[in-house]
Amino acid sequence: MLVPLEITREFECVCFHMTDVPYGRGGSPLQNLIVRGHRETKLTALRMVPQLDAGPIYFKEPLSLTGRAQDIYKRAEELSVQMIRRIIEEEPDPSPQVGEPVIFSRRKPHQSRIKEVETLSGLYDRIRMVDADGYPYAFLEHENLRLEFRNARLLEDCVVAEVTIRMKEGDG
Repeated sequence: MLVPLEITREFECVCFHMTDVPYGRGGSPLQNLIVRGHRETKLTALRMVPQLDAGPIYFKEPLSLTGRAQDIYKRAEELSVQMIRRIIEEEPDPSPQVGEPVIFSRRKPHQSRIKEVETLSGLYDRIRMVDADGYPYAFLEHENLRLEFRNARLLEDCVVAEVTIRMKEGDG
């Protein structure tokens, strides 16, 4: 969501983005990184400008993409606090982004549907990348049922997850 121009013009607004911008500007960065096979990223502190995720950069810090989305968001939150303190203490001048932008699209709810998966690690990634508040859980549909998966663990020869079974919308 863009902050109104009258605010970003008047105040130095900082946002935190979960990619090594300019790679990964745009929506659903965590999910887009995981689906592309990334295991690590950078949490970037950048100055807000009218274009989404295009502002100059204060700092980038390494961020692991292991675990559930909710766990990753928690680590990013803790790292953001450290970066805010650093910005306050050091008062750095942000540097322009360098490189060709790669834009990510915001995920849509239907994209949480599990389709063809070639490996158990791929299935695990599909479940864990949306296992957080604000995203529909990974799901399968069978006849009039919807099976939603969360809290997945990847074991040697299987994926173990909690499953909630619901009637599909529109099926009483």
